[in-house]
Amino acid sequence: MATKEDLLFDAVLRPHRSLSKPGFLIVMGMLTVVSFFAGMVFLLQGAWPVMGFFGLEVGLVYIAFRLNYRSGRLFETLQLGPAELLVRRVDPAGRAASWTFQPNWLRVQMDNPPEHESQLVLTSHGRSLTIGAFLTPEERLEVALALRTALSQWRAAES
Repeated sequence: MATKEDLLFDAVLRPHRSLSKPGFLIVMGMLTVVSFFAGMVFLLQGAWPVMGFFGLEVGLVYIAFRLNYRSGRLFETLQLGPAELLVRRVDPAGRAASWTFQPNWLRVQMDNPPEHESQLVLTSHGRSLTIGAFLTPEERLEVALALRTALSQWRAAES
């Protein structure tokens, strides 16, 4: 692929995570404290098994957050250079897959205005690739418009 200076378009797409790591620690701390005190109320009234369910609840919430943060490690890169568009997807486990497209024949398909089900699809020579599925419809449209602009500039430079 081309060097960074040769790129007409270079984007990294990542899923949005609204809760920061310090926020996660605060939420888990508060949940733990509330669950502990609520469990103590039941324990003191003789309903000791309820305490275990409060602990189980905290554990399940922790696991759910960890799985959510793990899925947030997914990312995709789009790089349009002098000869090709390179799309690279790295899954949460770190496995990478890549696709190349010749820019002359590449079509960028996206509904405008976008709807919730709208997909950003790259199509060329009978092959299709959906990208940015984890983005909001508006973000997918923004990427589609920026990529179309870069492809137009690439085609104009080739003429």
